[in-house]
Amino acid sequence: MEQEKKNSLEELMKTTMEHVKVMADANTIIGTPIHAEGVTLIPVSRMSFGVGGGGTEFSVKAGAAKEGFGGGSGASAKLEPVAFLIVREDGSVKLLPVAPPPATTVDRVIETVPEVVDKVINFIEKQQEKKAQKKTEEDFAE
Repeated sequence: MEQEKKNSLEELMKTTMEHVKVMADANTIIGTPIHAEGVTLIPVSRMSFGVGGGGTEFSVKAGAAKEGFGGGSGASAKLEPVAFLIVREDGSVKLLPVAPPPATTVDRVIETVPEVVDKVINFIEKQQEKKAQKKTEEDFAE
């Protein structure tokens, strides 16, 4: 009876991992080449995934000879484009990175920091120029 219980959980996890193996195939990461006018584009992606599972044993009925098993497992995958390999007929190869859009508010803020800093610096410089011009006008008036 112990072997039967072990096989239930073992089969559950084996099936889950087989599905993950199908998702994580190399052809998923390096995509199908696209041919157009002497250029071949090969998409390159990044894949991340997670797997979880669990099970429990319980009695079906008081006095029943067979124990029950309940369990579940799951997997999730995320595929993100990273770059394109560009292969030209003359043999030259170039990697063209693909920048994904910001995913979170923090990413958006970090992305806009350089613009904000530039605007603040420009504002301060204009204020200093105005003060210097006003001081020059006052000195000239005296």
